[in-house]
Amino acid sequence: MRIVVHGQQAFGKAVLEALLKRGENVIGVFVAPEKEGQKADPLKEAALAANLPVYQPTSYKTKEIQDQFRAMKPDLQVMAFVTLFVPEEFLNIPTHGSIQYHPSLLPAYRGASAINWPIIKGEKETGLSIFWPDNGLDTGDILLQKKTTISDTDTLGTVYFDRLFPMGVEAMMEAVDLVKAGKAPRIKQDESKATYEGLCREGNAKIDWGKPWEQIDRLIRGCNPSPGAWTVLNGAKVKIFDAKPIPARDPKGIGGKLGEVVVVEDDGFTVVCADGRFKVTRVQPEGGKKIGAGEFVSTSKLAKGVQFT
Repeated sequence: MRIVVHGQQAFGKAVLEALLKRGENVIGVFVAPEKEGQKADPLKEAALAANLPVYQPTSYKTKEIQDQFRAMKPDLQVMAFVTLFVPEEFLNIPTHGSIQYHPSLLPAYRGASAINWPIIKGEKETGLSIFWPDNGLDTGDILLQKKTTISDTDTLGTVYFDRLFPMGVEAMMEAVDLVKAGKAPRIKQDESKATYEGLCREGNAKIDWGKPWEQIDRLIRGCNPSPGAWTVLNGAKVKIFDAKPIPARDPKGIGGKLGEVVVVEDDGFTVVCADGRFKVTRVQPEGGKKIGAGEFVSTSKLAKGVQFT
């Protein structure tokens, strides 16, 4: 089977390398074009190292690029982390069509921040889908799905890198096998259960210390490492990446104002929220790098009684 890999970054590279390791006939690789000054994409580097032709069109809507793809006589397009819109005219060129990875249990959490939002919203389970893309946003028929739990300490980073990334590579290989065997299903998505969340941007990641500790905890974990939950100290943003919640047995007896630093220690500091406190241990000051909260205490002269707003 003549396979084309389409994607970018570390996940695209991992899928390509897994296919090559299995001895699959990969005939070319499509990669998102780099912006000026950017380093070469890891998938592009892996493809060139394997002596594969690399294509980086800025659009997949033109007749020229579609004719070029058609001339390659592909049997299957394997899409691993694709951000540019790819129309059905291009998707349907391979003999067996195209299959795509998405890091949620479709039809839930369609969109580009499908890992952040389940954590932020308190879901106990998420997963991945391999589906047959169409002109909609993550609306195509499902080929297969895999599930994983979300623990009370999971972050965006742990859910993706520890589970959805390796599970996704394995699921792609399983999906390719099903296509080759002529056994790949096409299961319609239940539109009544569909949800869509926009990009989880910095504007979504602002910490409100007046919220319950559970909501703040999920926000911090769901935005770690990106975009980073943040608060403000003396007019400057401070991103918080690691913080342990300390629920109050009696919220009326917490003491301190919302956002107030009530304890300062060598390894961090403690902040008051609506129904508890947070022991903050890793931060990123505005314009700086991620550092331990103890170092932040020292460099910023953080003292008990100051208030995050």
